[in-house]
Amino acid sequence: MDQFDNLEKHTQWGIDVLEKYIKFVKERTEIEINYAKQLRNLSKKYQPKKNSKEEEEYKYSSCRAFLATLNEMNDYAGQHEVISENMTSQITTELARYVQELKQERKSHFHDGRKAQQHIETCWKQLESSKRRFERDCKEADRAQQYFEKMDADINVTKADVEKARQQAQLRHQMAEDSKAEYSSTLQKFNNEQHEHYYTHIPNIFQKIQEMEERRIVRIGESMKTFAEVDRQVTPIIGKCLDEITKAAESIDQKKDSQLVIEAFKSGFEPPGDVDFEDFTQPMKRTVSESSLSNSRDSKPESRFSGKSKGKLWPFIKKNKGGGPEDFSNLPPEQRRKKLQQKVDELNKDIQKEVDQRDALTKMKDVYIKNPQMGDAASVDHKLAELGQNLEKLRQEAQKFEGWLAEVEGRLSVRTEPTRRQSGMYESQNTLTVNNCAQDRESPDGSYTEEPSQETEVKVPASEFDDEFDDEEPLPTIGTCKALYTFEGQNEGTISVTEGETLFVIEEDKGDGWTRIRRNEDEEGYVPTSYVEVYLEKNAKGAMTYI
Repeated sequence: MDQFDNLEKHTQWGIDVLEKYIKFVKERTEIEINYAKQLRNLSKKYQPKKNSKEEEEYKYSSCRAFLATLNEMNDYAGQHEVISENMTSQITTELARYVQELKQERKSHFHDGRKAQQHIETCWKQLESSKRRFERDCKEADRAQQYFEKMDADINVTKADVEKARQQAQLRHQMAEDSKAEYSSTLQKFNNEQHEHYYTHIPNIFQKIQEMEERRIVRIGESMKTFAEVDRQVTPIIGKCLDEITKAAESIDQKKDSQLVIEAFKSGFEPPGDVDFEDFTQPMKRTVSESSLSNSRDSKPESRFSGKSKGKLWPFIKKNKGGGPEDFSNLPPEQRRKKLQQKVDELNKDIQKEVDQRDALTKMKDVYIKNPQMGDAASVDHKLAELGQNLEKLRQEAQKFEGWLAEVEGRLSVRTEPTRRQSGMYESQNTLTVNNCAQDRESPDGSYTEEPSQETEVKVPASEFDDEFDDEEPLPTIGTCKALYTFEGQNEGTISVTEGETLFVIEEDKGDGWTRIRRNEDEEGYVPTSYVEVYLEKNAKGAMTYI
């Protein structure tokens, strides 16, 4: 009954616990929001950029699985945002409002308790005051009685004084009786109030405080259940996200990816044939095929790159990683065809887009002609003219690339047939195979450039020059050339040149991208045709000046 102070401290502690839990949930929601934000940023960071090389990578199943993982992580982040939102609305907001109501209720209960305590204390003070008055009046009445008796016994006192003392004693007795009655009444009232206070008012107030405290305990328990339930509600969706990631991982097809790589980098070249054995124990004798002037010249890639370099007949110069010519002639045939096809498709899409815009403007113009109040028909003429010019440019561009595409597709379709026809005219199949493989010349930056053979191969019977090998003289000079770029001839059969250097041409390009040159009597070899500017003499066979 006398624990108001302790109860006040305990209920305040309960409110503090509730506010601490609210703060805990609030910080959890902030963590969820930040986690979701970081997941979204992570997913966005690794998303492929539009119109970039990364988009092309997603044709592979492993990259598509990774993209699916990124998308699922984005959804996964969304579920953490849901957790934060639900905890904020169902726990933080509700508990904050409840705490305010709880504080008001607690204040009201303790106010009633203090009021009841003050009331009983006031009644007690009234009782004490009535009691002291009654005690004082009794003492006064007793003294007045003693004084009367003293006066009455004294023979020297007049009768009037005795009467006066008697009246005073009676008055004091009456006042004592009145005080007694008042004290009795006040005492009875206090006892009633005290009984009411300790058996009715205070128990009621304590009961209300107890109920309030129990509701607080129940409320915090319910909030903890909600805390778990909010997480549990998104668990199935998070599980689906993880299932989708697993499904994406299981969809990876290594065989299909390998096939895509093969298709992407397939060059269209024929592989080189076997390298013939060169018998150096008979230096003065040549086989029929080797003595052939035609075969000697047509099979120059083999003679250029003897020894260890023969296994690297094509390509032995690295491709340029930078930009190439407009017709993609720096690429191998199959790659060039794919690039040209891609370019044609892009141009056709652009043409269709321009046609759609033109049709839309034409319809708009017709509407303006029929309904002049809607707009000026002449206002779209300029745009129509501009679209017409754009269409014409795009169509010309498309025709140009379609021509290149048709040229490449024609070569690819007939590449193997001439090889089979020519192979029967030589004893060495390796010479023909190397010639086929070398039909794609290399540009100054080291990339491939496909050029058709400019000359018809000389078909001379293999036995014609059998006896001329021992007396073979150096090839005559048929022109000069100027080096456009520096070339490091690191393979056998090649010769190094410096930019700006002038040399002699002794054998022109046979369509494989190589020109045979001579610096002096002891130094000669092959250089890429695209690295030199050739000036053939007028009296040479088929002579002409070309770059």
